[in-house]
Order: sequence, then C-alpha cells, then structure tokens
Amino acid sequence: MTLYKLNRVLHRDLGYFFVAMILIYAISGIAINHKRDWNPNYIITDKDIELNRSFVRDSINQIIIDDILVKSGEKGNYKSHFFPDNETLRIFVEDGTITVDLPDGATTIETIKKRPLFKEMNFLHYNPGVYWTWFSDFFCVALIFLAISGLFILKGKNGLKWRGTIFMVLGIVVPILFLLLYL
Repeated sequence: MTLYKLNRVLHRDLGYFFVAMILIYAISGIAINHKRDWNPNYIITDKDIELNRSFVRDSINQIIIDDILVKSGEKGNYKSHFFPDNETLRIFVEDGTITVDLPDGATTIETIKKRPLFKEMNFLHYNPGVYWTWFSDFFCVALIFLAISGLFILKGKNGLKWRGTIFMVLGIVVPILFLLLYL
C-alpha cells in the first residue's frame, strides 16, 4: 500500500469514527459562543399573572402559598419558599420559581427546562471526567492528523500545487487578522 493510499484510508476511517465528536464539538461550540444571546443549556420562560390582591409578609402562610400555587398552575410542585426582601416572596417549584411582589400581587412564573441535546453536548464539551479527557485528547490528535492528511488527499491543480495552497494560506491569514484585531 502506498503512502498516498494509506493517508486516504486513515483520513476516511478516522473521519467516519469521529463524525459524532465533530458534530458534538461543532454544535456545542456554536451554542457556547452565543451564550450572551441565549442560554445554551436551558429554555427559560417567564409568564406574568395577577393575583388581584396584596399581601403582607407576616400574613404569608402555607394556605396562602398553596392558593398562589393553584392560581399559578403549579399545584403539587412546591419545594420551598423564602423572602429575599420584605416586599418579595419567592416560591421554588419543580422546574422554576414563582416571584410575588407582595404590595401589588404581581407575579412572575419562571420555568426552566433542559434544552434537548444541547445540554448533553455542552456537558461533554465542558469535559466532565478523566476518561472523557483522554478520549477528547485522542480526538484532538486525530483532528490534527485529519487537518494535515486532508492537505494531501487531492493531487494536481486542486491540491497543494495551486488551489489548495491558496485556500490554506487564506485559512491561516483569517485567524491572524482576528488576533491583530483583538490584541
């Protein structure tokens, strides 16, 4: 087997083997890059309701909390509650919180749900354990091989002799430009 053919076989087989890893790191990387714009792990929704009454902190008891839970559609989901200040009641429920402004009864229900697939991919992206670290390191070495071996897949004018070199140089220049821009 020639070196050219061995390169193609290894490039192909490692590409097939690591396709899931490439997708995990690429998708979660995009999600994490935009965490200023959205929460990549959770879907957070707020819903405002009016209880049409005011409350005094000292009068809050479990009966009133149960009534708030019923009106909020969270009956049976109670976990605990506390008062962050004298005018606010925060009730913790399964998958969220209910915040009540005591003087006017304005209430916000915040629900938090895992973002399907993204949560799991981001978990792996953040490197959860030693065995994953070893596998990720092996993946990184394979990416280095895939990048270098990919340079030699095509021959002639579409390879490194002409077109490949132009794109490779452009691909090197872009990160350098961003470094100069950000540093």
